[in-house]
Amino acid sequence: MPRETLDLSGVPCPANSARALLYLEGMNSGSELKIIVDDGEPSLNLPDSLIGEGYTIIEKRRKGKKWIILVRKNDELSKDLR
Repeated sequence: MPRETLDLSGVPCPANSARALLYLEGMNSGSELKIIVDDGEPSLNLPDSLIGEGYTIIEKRRKGKKWIILVRKNDELSKDLR
């Protein structure tokens, strides 16, 4: 399944979480999204926000001064069970 990419470089907290959640909302269940964020607060806060909303973090890795966060949109049933 092809992954979509959302580059949130330069977008501060909490706006990066809001944008990521809106983007994920429009994706199909089971889809994966690669999110690029800055080092610091965005790389620390975004994963917790996504997990809190029922998404699964597959991978988080540093790439230079950025972070790549790979997230999966769970199906609606498992999201309701959290």
